[in-house]
Amino acid sequence: MSTPNTDDPAVYKTLLESTKAIPWKIDWKTMTFAYIGPQIEALLGWSQDSWVSAQDWAARMHPDDKARVVDFCVAQSRSGNDHEADYRALTKDGQYIWIRDVVHVVRDAAGEVESLIGFMFDISERKKNEEQLLKLQKELEELSFKDGLTGVANRRMFDSVLSVEWATAQRHGSPLSLIMCDIDYFKQYNDHYGHLQGDECLKRVARLLASGAVRARDFLARFGGEEFVLILPNTDAESAQVVAHRCRELVLQEQIPHANSPGGRILSLSMGVGTMVPTHQDQAMAFVGQVDQRLYQAKLRGRDCVVNDG
Repeated sequence: MSTPNTDDPAVYKTLLESTKAIPWKIDWKTMTFAYIGPQIEALLGWSQDSWVSAQDWAARMHPDDKARVVDFCVAQSRSGNDHEADYRALTKDGQYIWIRDVVHVVRDAAGEVESLIGFMFDISERKKNEEQLLKLQKELEELSFKDGLTGVANRRMFDSVLSVEWATAQRHGSPLSLIMCDIDYFKQYNDHYGHLQGDECLKRVARLLASGAVRARDFLARFGGEEFVLILPNTDAESAQVVAHRCRELVLQEQIPHANSPGGRILSLSMGVGTMVPTHQDQAMAFVGQVDQRLYQAKLRGRDCVVNDG
């Protein structure tokens, strides 16, 4: 078997055209293609001889990518810097494929830019995987702020939202209300109906509470166990009372059986309500503690009631 002559340009041409990467060369002064590999037609559908100038390259780029990529590549090339660029290239049938261009700047003896040579790589599969990973990361982030059972926000998200709404209320001098709710005698409910039914009960109550807080910024979270909390931004004490009584009535109207409840035969809620126009001297968690004390008072007063005073 004879050894190929590596000085023969045809050997290099054969090697270049047998790879999946697409080689190309552009003359800098005329901005015309001196060469582009025939693989381009298999990838994008455009014939090899249709790539005449850099304008053809730019024209076959996604509109959202064009200005960014062209400006970047021209600036880097003028500076003599090798560079890479990712963009979506238009196929002849109107689809888009993610391309990575790896560019080397060739200078003449005087140090002036003479030409650009590079390779185009199809990175569609890689981009697809990256997008799936980003989507998964977003879903995981959302899950980290969501209660796994009821689907409403969890305690971690409650802390974050309260911090934001507290700062907003301080800045604007607006009232912020909080409602803490506890399902009455939930241990007895679980003991009688079982934990699976108890889980369904928690989901049902969460849906009812969510329907009772109707404004866009009203926020519901599971505080822990059978306890839920509502943040009502820009809501005065009277309006907060209305929301609390509406939520309590929604649960009562649902007529969820609770055979072992010492307070009656249907499920009920105890609720504590508080309203504050916070100053910079006030602390958000101290306010939560005050409302939690009102919830405790509701339990002491026989449960199935709303308490909005100490």
